[in-house]
Amino acid sequence: MSFTKQILIAGFGGQGILFAGKFLAYAGLMEGKELSWLPSYGPEMRGGTANCSVILSDSPVGSPIVNNPDILIAMNLPSLDKYEDAVVSGGQIFVDSSLIGRKVIRSDVEVHYIPATQLASDEELNGLANMIMVGKLIKESGAIDYADVEKTMEKVISAKHKNLFDFNLKAINIGYNYKG
Repeated sequence: MSFTKQILIAGFGGQGILFAGKFLAYAGLMEGKELSWLPSYGPEMRGGTANCSVILSDSPVGSPIVNNPDILIAMNLPSLDKYEDAVVSGGQIFVDSSLIGRKVIRSDVEVHYIPATQLASDEELNGLANMIMVGKLIKESGAIDYADVEKTMEKVISAKHKNLFDFNLKAINIGYNYKG
């Protein structure tokens, strides 16, 4: 059976959207999957819009463009408003319910509400709501294997930022274990 997950992560610049996508892409690489990673952001990176498309597959990826994601992580209301209808029927939507006050309107998708920004703040992990969302995605989607999280983190965190390794790992675990 063929495996392909098309993932779209969207939010404001400065929320770690591109880093979350890079993490998922590296995880796929570590697992020997075919993949694409396509970052995109508005003219002003911090505060502007940012999104990142990641495709993980067991066969070659023809195009890096994700028009109809299997999985959407919406980190802000404009992103949910823009991409909710694009998610495939039967897909998954992960909503940062700290920043998004409304519910997903569709009934043909699986929805997970995670107060990621609030959880990050409560745990003194400011700026890591993105990785809390990634943790929940890992738990619920089967896109990547949780067993590869530490190895992947070692690859994506630069030597200059090694001090952030444990914080990122903690954030992923908070999301992975979140029961909401």
